[in-house]
Amino acid sequence: MVLISSTLFAFSNWKNRDRNVTDIHVEFYGENTMFITQSSVSKLLIQNQEGVTDKAKRIIDLNELEAALKSNEMIKTADVYMSVDGEIYAEIEQKKPLARVLSENFYIDEMGSWMPLSENYSARVPLVTGNINKSDLKGVYVIAKHIDQDEFLKEHITEIHQNSNSDFKLRLRTNNIIIELGDTTALQTKFNNLKAFYQKALKDNIIDSYSKLNLRFTSQVICTKK
Repeated sequence: MVLISSTLFAFSNWKNRDRNVTDIHVEFYGENTMFITQSSVSKLLIQNQEGVTDKAKRIIDLNELEAALKSNEMIKTADVYMSVDGEIYAEIEQKKPLARVLSENFYIDEMGSWMPLSENYSARVPLVTGNINKSDLKGVYVIAKHIDQDEFLKEHITEIHQNSNSDFKLRLRTNNIIIELGDTTALQTKFNNLKAFYQKALKDNIIDSYSKLNLRFTSQVICTKK
């Protein structure tokens, strides 16, 4: 009986491995699902192994397919597996852009690296201008991350400008007010000062009187009138 059972199990396992792949299913999870489409992911899978459907399950390298997806600059994580009935499933989490570098047309993502623009969707994030080095995005990333985590900053800041000395300026949506930020030290204090000043100036109906705000000094906000 043991011999018969082992033989049947081996035969069943062999037949299952020899079954053809029947379909590919792509599922996106997480907040960002707009930058790369299901058809694009399917093409990546197909191109990587010259087509996967109608091929025997035993010759499909799932690790290779998963590595191919993870190498795509728009994909943060990928998990590829196969069901018993021969269907391939790819679960994808896309990267989240925090800012867009205008001069070279790429995004800075939530991990501080770059990601390409998408033909399918344009993210509503602050623009980055000035002296940008693609291999050194740390300063811009730190500022963009602060902006992304604060609803007030996300609503009001439209541009991050990096000077040649790595100091930063920001642009407010309201009347294009320029903010002299300085370096990235004490950012939380500087942004708290900005929010406190803005709310007071808005309440007093004088926000339109200013063209520039200097936040370099954490103990005060220096204002320049138009």
